[in-house]
Amino acid sequence: MNAAADALAAVKDTAKDAVKDADRKHVFHSWSAQELIDPLAVAGAEGSYFWDYEGNRFLDFSSALVYTNIGYQHPKVAAAIAEQAGKLCTVAPGFAVDVRSEAARLIAERTPGDLDKIFFTNAGAEAVENAVRMARVHTGRPKVLAAYRSYHGATSAAINLTGDARRFGNDSATAGVVHFWGPFRYRSPFHAATDAEESARALRHLEDTIVFEGPRSIAAVILETVGGAPGVLVPPPGYLAGVRELCDRYGIVFILDEVMVGFGRTGKWFACEHWDVTPDLLCFAKGVTSGYVPLGGVAISAAIAETFARRPYPGGLTYSGHVLACAAAVATINTMAEEGIVEQSARTGAELLGPGLRALAERHPSVGEVRGLGTFWALELVRDAQTGEPLVPYNASGADNAPMAAFAAACKKGGLWPLVAGNRIHVAPPCNISEQDVAKGLEILDEALSVADAHMA
Repeated sequence: MNAAADALAAVKDTAKDAVKDADRKHVFHSWSAQELIDPLAVAGAEGSYFWDYEGNRFLDFSSALVYTNIGYQHPKVAAAIAEQAGKLCTVAPGFAVDVRSEAARLIAERTPGDLDKIFFTNAGAEAVENAVRMARVHTGRPKVLAAYRSYHGATSAAINLTGDARRFGNDSATAGVVHFWGPFRYRSPFHAATDAEESARALRHLEDTIVFEGPRSIAAVILETVGGAPGVLVPPPGYLAGVRELCDRYGIVFILDEVMVGFGRTGKWFACEHWDVTPDLLCFAKGVTSGYVPLGGVAISAAIAETFARRPYPGGLTYSGHVLACAAAVATINTMAEEGIVEQSARTGAELLGPGLRALAERHPSVGEVRGLGTFWALELVRDAQTGEPLVPYNASGADNAPMAAFAAACKKGGLWPLVAGNRIHVAPPCNISEQDVAKGLEILDEALSVADAHMA
């Protein structure tokens, strides 16, 4: 038995070494200094877990990059992709195809209001690019307003719209983007004491920005419905409705970026349903296929669709509505509906994650705030519980980021794969995670947070 086990271990080591060697030689990784990273070699995944070649299993509290909404390797979706591949692997985007039409219909059924036309892209950043292009052509105006605390993607327009530090190395200063402060009461730029004050003052600031930039020069305001990468920023009551009213008053297109929060992540099909607000354009990706095949898109209002009824839309993509991706979308949406996964996400947030994370905050002084919805939460980690000073500085790296690196390492040592951003851990497991796995994840977080506590001032 020992000899057999040793032989199996040797085979696994050889496989791991081959993967790592090829990765090191040929793969260029995003957002990284290539010689300073050591990516984990993943051997497989299923449900809420993935594992390496040594058999170490990780409970994935990041849903990859917040997209495995139905978990890894769901058999219904895997089978649908295989079935579609057996019938038709690909066809040009200019044709009418059953699976593409069905994917568009299923999405349009779930989007709010009259967002009934679907333009397919390959991913979220392309969805943002095309939504901005549609708004500019529709209005004939050049500027787009975006929040500082935001992330919209890494392509040209999307990265300039982005407000966080990833913009710095890409900012052209000629992209026609104006940034403004959105609401975030925990670190309020408006010195607000209540959600109502934060909402009102943020709306006044946005209107001042519109007025001083010149309303007739502004094509669109774009917002993440719930800020994802910036820290799961849930808007206060009245804010999104107020932005909608400002856009209507000044003839500005309202774009909501739901790339991260659509398709059940917040306990609704789309997060804007929580506030009963309908944008003019809605960007989606990620959860629409649970990431099994890349797909994104823009849901388009009747008014903007009419602009292009007899006028060609000046944009397109070779793989727009790729049939394998659309097959994955159809199967994912149907599976979510059949298995009640959106409703499960809502219950998990209300009954398990929300109460569980707030209980952790009571035990750990390094947790400054807990916020979230559904299966989308963040813990704000602080260095000083009284002042709310972040555990690490903004855009920290190297030694400055050591406390968060130590916290993340403790999570992984316990068997939990975290999504760490800045001074926060984002808790975004699959929307259909089991109660037992939620409890296990919270237990590992409880232990890891003691590491964060030790780094407090």
